[in-house]
Amino acid sequence: MEVEKAIPQPEPAIAVNDYKILSTDVLEIIVFQETDLKTTVRVSNEGTIIFPLIGVIRVGGLTTQQAAQTIKDRLARGYLIDPQVSVTITEFSKRRFTVLGEVQKPGSFDMPDQREVTLLEAIGMAGGYTRIANPSNVVVMRKNNGEDQTIRLNARRMASGQKDSSFVVLPGDVITVAQSVF
Repeated sequence: MEVEKAIPQPEPAIAVNDYKILSTDVLEIIVFQETDLKTTVRVSNEGTIIFPLIGVIRVGGLTTQQAAQTIKDRLARGYLIDPQVSVTITEFSKRRFTVLGEVQKPGSFDMPDQREVTLLEAIGMAGGYTRIANPSNVVVMRKNNGEDQTIRLNARRMASGQKDSSFVVLPGDVITVAQSVF
């Protein structure tokens, strides 16, 4: 008698409901029973879109549910009675990070859609360490509110479970793995 085993499916690190709309995402907006208002639009670099009847709307940084509510509220102000709006992301913007230094394949990498990337995963995407790498000395350069921030991390401890291994890489981060000093 064979027993079927369920294959565990990986879960995204960011729930779809938590995803924040970014510039260059492509949105499909549907207003129920208003086919003339069905719109596919790319979010501008400023985080705005132009929607029929109501003009410019800021959606950058909102979830799809929040964007739908914003559009619904604006349409309800004199255009439609109780509009039902849905917003779907049909194309995600490219979110990239860079890994430099003592890794096998230094360069820029795309982040998976709707998913976070940890520091250890980012180093893995870059092919792992070279033989002269110093995993105890990893530096992450990050823009934080327009200012450069330097974060020093010990990836060796993270990998061994001695320290929190869930440090999340953000779009635009530059990760540098130092060289060992002999």
